[in-house]
Amino acid sequence: MDATLVNPFIEGTLHILSTTAFVKVKPDEPQIKKNERASGDITGVLKIDGDVSGTAAISFSEASILGIVSVMFGEDMVEINGEIVDAVGELSNMIAGHVTTKLTESGKQVKVKLAHVITGAEKAIPHDLNVGPVLSLPFRTTQGKLVVEVCCRDLTQD
Repeated sequence: MDATLVNPFIEGTLHILSTTAFVKVKPDEPQIKKNERASGDITGVLKIDGDVSGTAAISFSEASILGIVSVMFGEDMVEINGEIVDAVGELSNMIAGHVTTKLTESGKQVKVKLAHVITGAEKAIPHDLNVGPVLSLPFRTTQGKLVVEVCCRDLTQD
């Protein structure tokens, strides 16, 4: 997968979590995902349309999202509930906006937007495997683990 398509997701995740939630984020070794199950307990699924087509997902472990949202809200969050689902949607939207901006700056006509939030570990993530493999980008944070998955193709290169 082309690094110019993947790097905005890495940059967006690092930027949004550090500025919005004041969470330090460090990337781990990327890998090709071998199954369709969610890597975390709650996942924001993104749709990518335009010159670049595909899907992406931001999947948080329960510990990481509870810690992140606790910092954002200034109160101790102890369970995944409606507020947490909304926060995952908002974080995913902010990352999608960052990615859209970066890809547009690189000359691509693209729109990345939140499709939906999936709750529950081991749920299937509906990636469009027709565009290519799913690249799994794990991150460690001060609050726990999260994984960004990217499955997209530059249609202008076909």
